[in-house]
Amino acid sequence: MADITRRPFLNHLRSDPTSFVLKLKDGQVTKSGAGVSFWFRPSTAALAEVPLEDREQVLQFTARTSDFQVVSVQATVTYRVVDPAVAATRIDFGIDPRTGDWNARPLERLGGLLTELAQQPALDHLAGTSLTDALAHGIAPVRQRVAAELAGDQRLVERGLAVTDVRVVAIRAEADLERALQTPTREAVQQQADRATFERRAVAVEKERAIAENELTNQIELARREEELVTQRGQNERRRATEQAEADRITAAARAEREGLLARAEADRARTVGEAKAAAESAAFASYAEIDQGRILAIAARELAANLPPLTHLSLTPDLLAPLLEKLGDTGAAADQEAGPTR
Repeated sequence: MADITRRPFLNHLRSDPTSFVLKLKDGQVTKSGAGVSFWFRPSTAALAEVPLEDREQVLQFTARTSDFQVVSVQATVTYRVVDPAVAATRIDFGIDPRTGDWNARPLERLGGLLTELAQQPALDHLAGTSLTDALAHGIAPVRQRVAAELAGDQRLVERGLAVTDVRVVAIRAEADLERALQTPTREAVQQQADRATFERRAVAVEKERAIAENELTNQIELARREEELVTQRGQNERRRATEQAEADRITAAARAEREGLLARAEADRARTVGEAKAAAESAAFASYAEIDQGRILAIAARELAANLPPLTHLSLTPDLLAPLLEKLGDTGAAADQEAGPTR
């Protein structure tokens, strides 16, 4: 919108770079251009301001398909003024010289014109298309049809307008019909989701089974190795016991042999000692044979006395002395008899 500064006799206008301003006096254009600035008399000047920037017109209308179904179309048409001088002569873009506001509503008129021009090719195209095709593949054909019709429309050229872009946002059926049409797809998607869930569960079960089998295999392998370990330990224990028994047998045999040797040596020593004692006793007895009985008795008494324990008192009874005296008497008589003839 132009910026107008009011003064007592003259007003000053300053426009934006995207606004084309025309100043007319007595029906003749005296000033025109985009982004201009000038002084003017409000009582004699006629002003017009044409926007040059791209503008969008939103379209929303209903159409009927070839199978008599109602669909709603949402689209957007982008347009701009390419010849502002021509547009100012065909559409009222005049502004108030005191406030700068438009005297009419030119943008609404442009929007209405574009809506009518864009709806007609869309309606024609949808009228020859079934509902299923319109919903599935209708956006691109409708956009192409509308863009082609608007690009060559003579009414837009005569008004200095050009369409730069056409976008069809959506083509939708009525709510109940749309839900009915969506049901098979939803069911198919749900089936796919269920199938994916089942497959995921199957994969999870397969993985769990593989894990369980792996664990079982590991347990079997551990049990087999434990069995081998027990067997090896048993063999080691048996080998150890066998070796220990063999060692004990060897030790016992060596001990028995040593004890046998010791016993034989002791026996030999005892036999030697016995033989020596026997020889000594034999020699002693042989020497005693040449000695008379009295001396032998005296020697025996001496030996007996030497081996007797100490005596504190001695009681001699007649029963003990009688045999000894009688023997001594007999010994003395025998000695006298032997000595008599010698005399």
